[in-house]
Amino acid sequence: MAERMVAKQAPRFEMDAVLPNKEFGKVSLEENMKNDKWTVLFFYPMDFTFVCPTEITAVSDRFDEFEDLDAEVVGVSTDTIHTHLAWINTSREDNGLGDLEYSLAADTNHQVAKDYGVLIEEEGVALRGLFIISPEGELQYQVVNHNNIGRDVDETLRVLQALQTGGLCPANWKPGQETL
Repeated sequence: MAERMVAKQAPRFEMDAVLPNKEFGKVSLEENMKNDKWTVLFFYPMDFTFVCPTEITAVSDRFDEFEDLDAEVVGVSTDTIHTHLAWINTSREDNGLGDLEYSLAADTNHQVAKDYGVLIEEEGVALRGLFIISPEGELQYQVVNHNNIGRDVDETLRVLQALQTGGLCPANWKPGQETL
C-alpha cells in the first residue's frame, strides 16, 4: 500500500540541474527552505517528447507569477543535464524549449522520482507528478497523472495561492475570494 505524503515533511533532494542562465549547478529543497521559498516540483517523463515541452514552456512563460508568490519552480526528469541543455538550446519551433526561467534537474539515479512515488521503474521515467512544498518543507499538495495528459498552469497557480492563504478554501475558490 502506498504511503501518504501530503501533510508530512517532503523528501529532501539535491540534484544536478541546468540553471536559467544555461550553466550547470545544483537545486535543492534545503536551499529553497533556507531562502523561505515555496517549491513547485514537477516531474515529466523525458526530454525531446511531445507533451512535455508544452508544459515546461507554459510554466516558464508564467514564471513571473510563481516568483511573485515566492515560489521556486523545479522541473525534473530522469534525463541528464546534458540532454536538458541540448533541449533548452533547441528552439521552440523545432520542438525544443528555448530559454527557460527556472531550472531543469536531472534525476539520473531515479532516487528523487522513487522518493516522490512517481517512478515507472520498468521504463526508467517519471509520471507527471506535481508537488507543492511549503517553505517549512511540508508537502502540501500532490497530483500525479498519466503521461499522456499535460497539466494546467492556471490550476497550479490557483492551488499555490489557496495554500498560501492559510485558510479554508471552498470548492471553486479563486484568488481574491473570501476563505471560509
